[in-house]
Amino acid sequence: MTDMTQSPEAETGVQPRKPTKRGGGDPATRGRTTIADGVVEKIAGLAARDVVGVHAMGSGLSRTFGAVRDRVPGGAKSVTRGVKVEVGEVQTALDLEIVVDYGVSINEVAHAVRENVIAAVERMTGLEVVEVNIAVSDVKLPEEEDEEPESRLQ
Repeated sequence: MTDMTQSPEAETGVQPRKPTKRGGGDPATRGRTTIADGVVEKIAGLAARDVVGVHAMGSGLSRTFGAVRDRVPGGAKSVTRGVKVEVGEVQTALDLEIVVDYGVSINEVAHAVRENVIAAVERMTGLEVVEVNIAVSDVKLPEEEDEEPESRLQ
């Protein structure tokens, strides 16, 4: 005895669609990602400032101009002050200028800054950090006042 029931395809004349594979290969290989220098500068600046013993970033002159610029209404605090980067296709190199607090070990602070910056940049960007050069431009003494002028606005 034969089964006389028909499948839905036979009734409608429509064949089910076969899944089609679009594109080729791993999605990660289908395009290019570029990361601007400013992105890496911000990541590095924030990571360096997180280290205990780092008082400020940049030279005295750049910090003074930055303090004035920060006071302008609508202006944001510059997290890239004291950071310069070179970004390539897969690698980056960074130069940082820092001011350390008096009494801390400069070598230990520099080592911690280097580790923190490398970890943050590599984790967030996927770029290989080939070098982090650190220049200590000043030591903040306890009795010194900050160069940033007090705001007259209340």
